Amino acid sequence: MTALFHSAPSLHDEPLPGGAHTSLILRKGHILRLTDIDGGANVSMMMLNPHEKSERLNLPDTLKGQHTARLTTGHCFYSDMGRVLAAIVADSCGWHDPFGGVLNAAETLEKYGAGRYQELRNGFYRNGVDNLLVEMGKWDLGLEDLLMVVNFFSKVTVDEESRFRFSADNSRAGDFVELYAPMDVLMVLTALPHPQDPATEYLPRPVQLSWYQADRTEAVTDAMLTRDENQRAFHNTQLFAL
Repeated sequence: MTALFHSAPSLHDEPLPGGAHTSLILRKGHILRLTDIDGGANVSMMMLNPHEKSERLNLPDTLKGQHTARLTTGHCFYSDMGRVLAAIVADSCGWHDPFGGVLNAAETLEKYGAGRYQELRNGFYRNGVDNLLVEMGKWDLGLEDLLMVVNFFSKVTVDEESRFRFSADNSRAGDFVELYAPMDVLMVLTALPHPQDPATEYLPRPVQLSWYQADRTEAVTDAMLTRDENQRAFHNTQLFAL
C-alpha cells in the first residue's frame, strides 16, 4: 500500500545500520516510516507509553482483539491499558511477525559462533536482548521491563506439522512500513536478523527511519478502525490524550 497520509518532505531522516539499536519518542500525530534498504532486513521493536512507562505493548491482546496472527496495514498495537500505541497505516511488505522475539548472547554465540569485539572491533556480533537493554537503560528501564517485540519485515508461518517456518524473501529492497502515533509512544528498536532466519552467517541489514507529520488526520483514524475492538481502543486513547 502506498503512503496516503503524509506529504514530502520528511521532517527528519536517520539511518539505522545493521546490528545497531536506537530509541525514540514518536509524537502524537506523527508517522514513522521504516524502509528496508537492501532487502532481508528485520527490525525488532518494543513500544511503551513514555509518560507512564508501566503501560506497554500487549501483543497477545493485539492479536486476539484483531483476530490475526500477522500484522499489516490496518492493524493497531494495543497497550495493556486498552489503548492504541501505534497503528500500521501503510505497508508494502504485507506481513510482520509478532512471535519470534530476539536472541540473547548465548543463543547468538550458538548460532553464529564467536564474534568478539577484540577481533572484530565494531563488527562484533550483537544480540537483541543486550541491544534492547542498552536503549532501555536510557529511559530508566531494566531487564524486568523487557517485553515481547514485533519483528518488522519478517514473515513466519506455521507448517502442516505446527512448526514455525521463516520466509526468507518476505522483504525486498525499498519495502517499507509506516506507523502512525495517536498518542506519544516510546519505541525501542534494533536491526538484527530474525531468530528463526536459518542463515548461519551474521549479516544484519540496515534500515532507514523517516519522520512525517500526518496529514488528513480523519482519514488516518478511519484507516485504524478496521474492527470494533480497534474503535474501542482508539476511544480509550482519545480520552487519555485529551
